[in-house]
Amino acid sequence: MNFDKLVFVDLETTGTNPVADRITEIGIVEVDASGRATPWSSLVNPGVSIPSFIQGLTGISNAMVADAPSFAELAPALHERLQGALFIAHNARFDYGFLRNAFSEAGLPYKADVLCTVKLSRTLFPNERKHNLDTLIERHALKAGARHRALADADLLWQLWQKLTTSLPADTFDTALAALLQRPSLPSHLPGDALDQIPDTPGVYLFYGENDLPLYVGKSVRLRQRVLSHFNADHKLYKDMRLSQQLHRVDWRETAGEIGALLLEAQLVKDLQPVHNRLLRRQGELCAWRLKEDERGRTQPLLTYASEQDFGRADRLYGLFSSKRKAETALRELAESHQLCLLHLGLEKPSGANKPCFGWQLRHCKGVCIGKEAESFHRARLEAALSGLHVKTWPHDGPVGLVEQLGDKRTDIHVVNNWCYLGTARSEQELWTLLGQAPARPAFDLDTYKILSRAMLRGQLEIRPLA
Repeated sequence: MNFDKLVFVDLETTGTNPVADRITEIGIVEVDASGRATPWSSLVNPGVSIPSFIQGLTGISNAMVADAPSFAELAPALHERLQGALFIAHNARFDYGFLRNAFSEAGLPYKADVLCTVKLSRTLFPNERKHNLDTLIERHALKAGARHRALADADLLWQLWQKLTTSLPADTFDTALAALLQRPSLPSHLPGDALDQIPDTPGVYLFYGENDLPLYVGKSVRLRQRVLSHFNADHKLYKDMRLSQQLHRVDWRETAGEIGALLLEAQLVKDLQPVHNRLLRRQGELCAWRLKEDERGRTQPLLTYASEQDFGRADRLYGLFSSKRKAETALRELAESHQLCLLHLGLEKPSGANKPCFGWQLRHCKGVCIGKEAESFHRARLEAALSGLHVKTWPHDGPVGLVEQLGDKRTDIHVVNNWCYLGTARSEQELWTLLGQAPARPAFDLDTYKILSRAMLRGQLEIRPLA
C-alpha cells in the first residue's frame, strides 16, 4: 500500500490519563512518499509538575521543560505537520488520545487514520506471545537509542517499518495493513476479529484482562453498538482508556430485552466483582428500619438485617441501606426535617429521667419526650416521614415468571420470588429446574429489588404465576 505521508509518533507524558495528564515531549519521524525521513522533536512545558517516578523513567525533569514551549504554542505547526498523514504509534490509542485531547484544548480538531504497531506485529506474527517495544527491538535487531525519549522511540518504529516492508512479501504486509486500517480501532491486545460476532441485540457484555481477570460488566439494548462505543470514546474518557489498555478478551450474553440485561448485569457484577464496576458491587450487609412498639407502647424504628428475616415478606420495612451508618444518617436527616424526637427514635441516649432530648432545646423536636406532644401524633408524623422509603412487600403468593420477548426471535422467563432473581429460563424444563434448585430463602439484593419493583410497577412484562 502506498501513502503520501507517514508519521511515526511517540509522546512522553506526566501520566496515563489523557484528560488530566499532560504531554512533556513529542517525537515524530515524518516520511514522505519517496521514503525520505525527517525527524522532529520538542520538549513541552506541561504547566504542571512532572511526578518523580516519571522523571526517573523518561529522564525529563521539571528543569528541562521549564523554558520549553507549551503545547498551545506548538499546536498550529504540529497540526500542519501531522495533517493528511497515516498516524503510526506503539499502543497508538494512548498517543493518539493524548494528542486529540491536547489539540481540542488548543481549539484545533484533529482526526487521522491510525495504525498501532502492537496490532501490526500481532497480525504479522500471530505465534509470538509478546509484542512490547523492547521485545520487538530484540526480535528485529533494531538500533535503540535513548529508550523512553520521544524521538528515539519514534525512530524505532520507523526502523521497524523498514524491516517489515523489506523482509516480508509485499502482499503479506499490505494485506495485514489493509485489514487493520479497515476495522474499527480496537485495543492492542484484542485480535482483529474479536468483535465480529457480537450481535446488536439486548444483553450483557464482559471485558476480561490478562489471565481472564474480570475487568468490567455492562449491559445494553444494542450490544455491538455499546461495546464499540467504549473504544470510540477512549481518548476522552479515562475509564475507557484504562479498559482499552488492559483488555484481552470480550464475552457477551444475549437477553430478550432490557429487564433481563439489567438483572443479569447486577448478578454478574456481584458474582465476578470486576475491578472497574463500582455501583453494582455488593456493599456490606443490607439493612432497613422496621417500626415496632416497645414495652411502653412507643413506636420506635429498629434496625433489622436481611440475614435476620425475609425482606420480601416483612411488612413495615423502610429504607434498604448498605450499612448501619447510612441507615442512621438517613433517619437523623428525617428527624431534623420533620421535627422528630431523637430519644423516641433511639438515636439519642436520655440524659436523665423526664429530661428532654437535645432537639427540644434547639426547637427540632415538638416535645413528645416530655409530654408536650401526644405519642399518637409523633407516631403518625414518623410514619409519614418514612413513607417515601417504604419497602414494597412481595405482592404474590409465591414465585412468578416475568415474560420478556424479543419479537418472535426469543422469549425469556425471569424467575423471581420475594423480589429475588432466581435466573432466566428459555424452556419449561429450565424454568422448573430453576425453581427446584432455588434456595429456601435467596439473598435479598437491593439492585435487583429496584429493577423488579420498577418494572412491575410500570407493567413492562407479562407476569406468570408459578405454582
